[in-house]
Amino acid sequence: MRVVIAEDAALLREGLTRLLEDRGHTICAAVPDGDALLAAVAEHRPDVAVVDIRMPPTHSDEGLRAALKLRHDFPRTGVLVFSQYIETSYSAQLLEGGAAGVGYLLKDRVANVAEFTAALQRVADGGTALDPEVVSQLFRASRQRGGLATLTPRERQVLALMAEGRSNAGIAAELVVSGGAVEKHVASIFTKLGLPPDESDNRRVLAVLRHLGGKPQLQEG
Repeated sequence: MRVVIAEDAALLREGLTRLLEDRGHTICAAVPDGDALLAAVAEHRPDVAVVDIRMPPTHSDEGLRAALKLRHDFPRTGVLVFSQYIETSYSAQLLEGGAAGVGYLLKDRVANVAEFTAALQRVADGGTALDPEVVSQLFRASRQRGGLATLTPRERQVLALMAEGRSNAGIAAELVVSGGAVEKHVASIFTKLGLPPDESDNRRVLAVLRHLGGKPQLQEG
């Protein structure tokens, strides 16, 4: 992979650089803020960018806002948000802009290096990598929106797994149910949300996450 890293903490930025280079990936640039991220992506056109949320000058949501612009201006570059915080509104906008090639992982919940690099590769390849806690926060932020309140607890479980990018077979294995049962839940979810089912996992995730939003709010994970 060809990677750009945007992380204001110098030690973590250097650590990510060495970690990925040791595994044969090319770090095109490692930068400390959103403006430098956009400039680096424009120059190098990497496969994927790793982006922190809180960066200079205000250390609030600069990273996510830069990621939104990156997705708009350079749609072929995947974006993996890597932060210790969950920001609900801009995150929903980022995912609504196209779930393919988007990820959101929490720093303190990544279990090992292999898990991180596998998620990064999945995003670079046009897939999706979402921490379940991120999905849960987005659900809570959008609880007042129509449709979601009508889902059963099992349908919410299925929807959360869909939002992680799982296939029907993957959902069935996770919940220890039959593939047919998952298909029925998926059909019911799309009916209740007023959305047609689709065989593409990424498009299913996009359709689901279009319903996830809320007022701009920073929440600590």
